Amino acid sequence: MLAIESRWVIELRMVRLAWGGREGRAEMQSMVVEKVQAAGEAMMTLMHGGSPETVIARYREHVAFNTKRLSAARV
Repeated sequence: MLAIESRWVIELRMVRLAWGGREGRAEMQSMVVEKVQAAGEAMMTLMHGGSPETVIARYREHVAFNTKRLSAARV
């Protein structure tokens, strides 16, 4: 499910990046920061005995948030 849900965020981000300008640069920076933070969060979860399923569930929350944020920006 994560892969399917992520496709929409990828599409929305690609559109934002393609438009360029200030919003495109901000999205690119946000994307990098989010990825680094999510990877760190996943690592900490696993180091503290969390399961891969817990990590995936949290990534799905991040994806849902970005879907909502990027979809609202399109309107």
